[in-house]
Amino acid sequence: MKGDIILIYTNVAALTAYGHYKNNVSLFEKSLLRLSTGLRINTASDDPSGLAIADKLRTQASSIKQGIQNANNGIAFIQIADKAMSEQSRILDLVKSKLIQAKSDTTSTEGKEAIKKDIHKLLVQLDNIASQTNYNGITLLQKDANDITSSSLFTFQVGESSQDTISTSGNVQSNTTGLGIDALKNISTLDSLSAGVWMSKIDDALSSLNVFRSDFGSTQNQLESSVRFMRSKHTNLKKSESLIRDVDYAQEFATLNKLRILMIAGMYALAQANKVQENMLKLLFK
Repeated sequence: MKGDIILIYTNVAALTAYGHYKNNVSLFEKSLLRLSTGLRINTASDDPSGLAIADKLRTQASSIKQGIQNANNGIAFIQIADKAMSEQSRILDLVKSKLIQAKSDTTSTEGKEAIKKDIHKLLVQLDNIASQTNYNGITLLQKDANDITSSSLFTFQVGESSQDTISTSGNVQSNTTGLGIDALKNISTLDSLSAGVWMSKIDDALSSLNVFRSDFGSTQNQLESSVRFMRSKHTNLKKSESLIRDVDYAQEFATLNKLRILMIAGMYALAQANKVQENMLKLLFK
C-alpha cells in the first residue's frame, strides 16, 4: 500500500521492515563479536582512524617493552663485569699485602722468593679473569679472550628510536698490561727496594681498576633509571591503546540488549507488513 494506492505485487512495507531487520542483525553480530573478543575495533571498518592510532601505540609499547628487556640484559652484563673486577681488586689487595711483607727486613730471602711465586700466581689469575669474563660470548674486561688490548665501548639500546642508547664512557683493559703491572708478574728478583717500588704501582693499578668499576657502576645506574622510566611509559601507552581498542562491556551489553529488542520488533513489523497483503487477498476472493 502506498498512500491511498493498494499494491500487491511488490510488498514495499515488508521490504522496508526486512531492510531494517537485516541492519539490526548485522549490528547485533558486531556487538557479539566485540563481547567475545573484548575488542571494540576488530576490523579497520569499525574505526579506521582509531585503528591507526591504536596500532601505532601498540608498536610503540612493544618497542618500549624490548627496550626494557635490553636494559635489564645490560644490567646483568655490567654486574658480571663488576663482580669480576671486584675479585681482581681483592687479588691486588693480596698482592699489596705480600709486597708489604716482602719489604720488611724480617722476611728472609727464601720468604721473599716464596712471595714472588705467590704474586706471580695471583697476577696470572688476574689475567685469567680478564680473559674469561664474558656475557653471551662478549669479552668484557679486554678486547677478546686472546687479545689483551682495550675492549670497545659498550652501547645498550634502551628505547624505541636509534638515539635512545646508553653507553659506557671508556674502554676497559683490566689485565696486568692495562693496569701497568705486567712486569711484576715475571719479576726476576724481589727485594725490599723493588717491593717498595711495586707497592706504589699496585696503588695506581687499584686506582685504574676503580675507574673501570666506577664507569660500569654509573652506567648501571643509568640503565636502572631507564628501566623505571620505560616501565611507567609502557603502562601509560598500553592504557592509551586500551581506551581506543578495548570494548566497554557495560556499554556493549546495553547496546546488545537494545539490538535484541529491535530485532524482535523488526520481525513483528515484517509479519504485520505481510498481514496487510494477506488481508487484501482475502477481500479480493471473498
